[in-house]
Amino acid sequence: MPEHELWITALFNSYLPGIGNAALALVGLHAENPAKPWANYITVQFLVALLLVAVFAYLKPRLSVDRPGTLQHIFEVVYDFLRGQADEVVGHKGLHFVAFFGTIFLFVLTCNLIGIIPAFESPTMSPPVPLGCAVAVFLYYNLMGMKEHGFFKYLAQFTGPVPAMAPLMLPIEIISHSARLLSLTVRLYANMYAGEQVTLVFLGLTYLVAPAIFMGLHVFVSFLQAFVFALLAMIYVSGAVAEEH
Repeated sequence: MPEHELWITALFNSYLPGIGNAALALVGLHAENPAKPWANYITVQFLVALLLVAVFAYLKPRLSVDRPGTLQHIFEVVYDFLRGQADEVVGHKGLHFVAFFGTIFLFVLTCNLIGIIPAFESPTMSPPVPLGCAVAVFLYYNLMGMKEHGFFKYLAQFTGPVPAMAPLMLPIEIISHSARLLSLTVRLYANMYAGEQVTLVFLGLTYLVAPAIFMGLHVFVSFLQAFVFALLAMIYVSGAVAEEH
């Protein structure tokens, strides 16, 4: 059954179908309907990215030490929280990675929360979006590990402390790190999809009390899943850049 086309997706499909088909062709894919290559989760992701850029573009020239505004206070709380978590999980090097942790947290959180607005849906309830975020985390922590220890020294840790154990340890390590992609993807996707479906069911049954309760639950789950995603990213980075003892 084809998905319901959101208004923003309809705009993309009406005015930018060529760009959508070209983008799919670059990765070796093609749309089932070339006239409508854009999917809801892709267009809403673009909107989320533009929204975050607009918010920070608005906030940056208004930053003030003497008279901080409400928006500045909110983001200072978010920064202090993530900075504290990074220092606790990663250690004294945590500050170097806060920008990435903050980016992934805010992106996932905004993607989660935008589904509360009736005209939109959470892109994180479509598997490609959590997978894309998981791939970003996977590439980031491995690149940071290589940067910290050097390419060959970082890869050497996958073979174990004793060369003779390499044939055993290497497959185990590869499977373990690959499982992180699956874990990050399934956790975020399953929770957001389930929350969305529960909310829609109760919206169909009643239009006041129950939906409000489950929408509140949806907000709580949105924050929780964004935090868990960022926290796991911190744990993986911590393991990649940790000094050998």
